[in-house]
Amino acid sequence: MKTIATDKSYGGTQGVYVERSEACDCDMTFAVFVPPQAAEGKLPVLWYLSGLTCTHANVMDKGEYRRLAAELGLVIVCPDTSPRGDHVPDEADNWQFGKGAGFYVDATQAPYSANYRMYSYIVDELPQLLAAEFPVDMNRQGIFGHSMGGHGAITIALKNPDRFRSCSAFAPISHPSVSGWSKPAFRKYLGADQATWRAYDACSLIEDGHRFPELLVDQGTVDSFLEDGLRPEELRQACEAADINLRLRMQEGYGHSYFFISTFMEDHLRWHAQRLGQ
Repeated sequence: MKTIATDKSYGGTQGVYVERSEACDCDMTFAVFVPPQAAEGKLPVLWYLSGLTCTHANVMDKGEYRRLAAELGLVIVCPDTSPRGDHVPDEADNWQFGKGAGFYVDATQAPYSANYRMYSYIVDELPQLLAAEFPVDMNRQGIFGHSMGGHGAITIALKNPDRFRSCSAFAPISHPSVSGWSKPAFRKYLGADQATWRAYDACSLIEDGHRFPELLVDQGTVDSFLEDGLRPEELRQACEAADINLRLRMQEGYGHSYFFISTFMEDHLRWHAQRLGQ
């Protein structure tokens, strides 16, 4: 691991780091905020997964999480959204696929399967590095994210309920197997057999028996991607059928941007802190 930058903030440290990822076969950059309470011992960790076109920097610069994270004693981890590098296959003119659009899946189709293994990177590789290098209590982990990252957070929590104590999302892509902006990416990453897509689809995972105790989801009512891309009502229906406690809050007048996310960031941090024992 190499340190790119560290800055003091609210008594803690906002750092940016890079590591050579075996899962993605490239250098991967990520951000970690460590609050001041780390001087006294290990702290719970909250993973934030970003959306399409983003890097680690979007939420770090615009998410407004540090003040309350420092107050609550939460370590915040912000990974990148895809592999990076000149050797990584991409569609430069397609913001819904390739670099910045890894969808938190392990691709099975060439040439993408060599690098686009974001599920393994988030679930297996980066946690090992985090546990070795940072003052984190890996028995107290939560996960949340936005849009594509909300999709990633919910699917990862559903498949790893023993690891995560809490999960929330801002405007998640709830049913990517049928969403207009994710179906093409799933086909390229995972192949034409849509049965294989179910492993990375929140609604399908719930239908197939995966469970998580409770979910918090905030969704803006004037989000331009609401009907086709995000489909929160389908997540509600899946959770109701499975008796999963979903708190879906439709936020009047809010869109899809970080103006929306930053407005409700503190609500989510407090919600996670309660479930992580802070």
